[in-house]
Amino acid sequence: MSPEEEVDQAAPAPAARKKTPRPRTTRARRTPEPEATVDAVEGAAAAAVSVLDPPPPVPVPDLLELSPAETEPFPDAASDARGVEPATPEPAPIEPAPPVPPAPVAIAPGEDGASADGRLALSPPVGAERTDGVAPPASLDGTQVLDGTQRKGRPAEAPRPPRPERRPGERTGRSERTGRGDRPERADAGDRRNSAERAETGERRNGAERAPQSDGRERQPMPPGFRPRQDRGPGAPPPQLQVPSQPPSRNGNAPLRSVTELMAMPIEGLHEQARAMELQGYSRMSKGDLIVKLLHTQTEQEGLAFGDGVLEIIEDGFGFLRGQRFLPGADDIYVSQSQIRRFGLRTGDRVSGQARPPKDNEKFFSLLRVEVINGVDPETARRRPSFDTLTPIFPLELIDLETQPNILSTRLLNLVAPIGRGQRGLIVSPPKAGKTMLLKAIANGITANNTDMHLMVCLIGERPEEVTDMRRSIDGEVISSTFDEPVEDHTKVAEMALERAKRLVEGGRDVTILLDSITRLARAYNLAVPPSGRTLSGGIDPVALYPPKRFFGAARNIEGGGSLTVVATCLIDTGSRMDDVIYEEFKGTGNMELHLDRKLAERRIYPSIDVQRSGTRREELLLNEYALRQVWTMRRMVSMLGGSEGTELLLGRLSKTQTNEEFLDTLNRDV
Repeated sequence: MSPEEEVDQAAPAPAARKKTPRPRTTRARRTPEPEATVDAVEGAAAAAVSVLDPPPPVPVPDLLELSPAETEPFPDAASDARGVEPATPEPAPIEPAPPVPPAPVAIAPGEDGASADGRLALSPPVGAERTDGVAPPASLDGTQVLDGTQRKGRPAEAPRPPRPERRPGERTGRSERTGRGDRPERADAGDRRNSAERAETGERRNGAERAPQSDGRERQPMPPGFRPRQDRGPGAPPPQLQVPSQPPSRNGNAPLRSVTELMAMPIEGLHEQARAMELQGYSRMSKGDLIVKLLHTQTEQEGLAFGDGVLEIIEDGFGFLRGQRFLPGADDIYVSQSQIRRFGLRTGDRVSGQARPPKDNEKFFSLLRVEVINGVDPETARRRPSFDTLTPIFPLELIDLETQPNILSTRLLNLVAPIGRGQRGLIVSPPKAGKTMLLKAIANGITANNTDMHLMVCLIGERPEEVTDMRRSIDGEVISSTFDEPVEDHTKVAEMALERAKRLVEGGRDVTILLDSITRLARAYNLAVPPSGRTLSGGIDPVALYPPKRFFGAARNIEGGGSLTVVATCLIDTGSRMDDVIYEEFKGTGNMELHLDRKLAERRIYPSIDVQRSGTRREELLLNEYALRQVWTMRRMVSMLGGSEGTELLLGRLSKTQTNEEFLDTLNRDV
């Protein structure tokens, strides 16, 4: 047993109450005990700690159990030398004590068995047996010390002697015992450990050097050029790491560029970067597409994979970057839920960044780093507003569709039914009236005269050859689903196209969606949605009309910047009652209608536009005063001649002029 444990075993417990200097008694067993003087008890208790390094003295405990052998009182000089409350002695080294006879007696200072300060070392009687069968512990010098079963901080009890015989009527003198409630509360081992820890902390706080702590983790290596603090002189500034002023180059010609730097560069600077990277066709790209292409090339030159696609968030919280058709595929890229929350990603965002190949138990590529969101920096994209909170207003700016003199469809459309930014237009057409050709001409007019607009053509249930022709004819984003695909693909394509357009409008962009057709979209929803139990005329469910109305109603001009223009085609005269019901539902929802005439189409007169039935609400906001008066004059002339004949005459005079302004001037001269 170590000396520290002996200290804990032999240290007397502090008294609960200290009213008088007189020593207190400990809890004694209910056995006959002989009377002993206070001086003898004090000497025995003091001798019990002579082999230890005691803490500051505390009141002497009560009487110990002594043998019935007669003892001699201590001399008065020894009692006076000790006193009832001795002064705090200096810590003394541990000294071995000789064994004590079975009947411990008080020994004056200077006698054998006493320590230098007059304290007596107690030990069990020689040859005494323990009741638990364990040998008593021994001190450092081999002598037995107090029983280890005693709790730390409590005085040790002397071995109980045999009970003496009593005469009839004789009572053994007993000292007054303290009640259980008066006993001091012992501190548990945890409190003592905390005290020791606080002591060590205080010692370190007083100036001791703190030892280095190791938490089992490997320290990260210091950057090059870093010196420890002791190697630097006193008062020296912190180390300065050398950062290269110019980013490294991948191919020796163009340095690395971030998306923020590329967005801040003018278009001429982007063209210079593209020439340095030897890109093809960069002059025909918009600024956003060119930035994505530059980042793509930089990532591939580093030997990494580059992911790009439109995000679709699944119900579980994660998402996938879809391809060009916005439909699920094997080449989709997984986007984690943490990335979606961090950057505030939404369904319809076009996300670009570095990707890694799938691991052993994975099926898809995973996005590692988000670099571009809708053509802007990710931090900028986080501060965008929500589409539902934007304020819609009437269209105020005309979308000029006039391109060449021989393309009469767009020239007549500018006069009869002008389209503004944020227009909600409906092209009502019977079969084989030339609506697809008209949509193609509108798309080419938008890309030719409005380069800042983002064009999207959404083909729902179209013929495959029409899809190919549309992709080759226009310079825009074509999203399609053919008629031989499931109805779920039709609805998914339309929803993804709408969400994609909303995300662009939230960033302040002007977007135009050409939908062909809203009739086939409503038919697809009629088969895809769960039946509600109600049926309108023609067999259409009322619930199936809500998603197409939400698509068509998303068109609006945003106050403060941005607009979403939707021009959808609607079929009539197909022989189906359902198509007529769909047209009736959407007839009054748009603010522009363009009707195509079957009689003109049968006579092969294109564009077969019915001038009298076509028009735009609040067209005075789009046309100037002179053009507005001339258009009204043109309408009066057509109504005088009749529907088909007037339109045919109008197209003939329009083809003889080069521009619409020249045509309006000729009308003024004729009048």
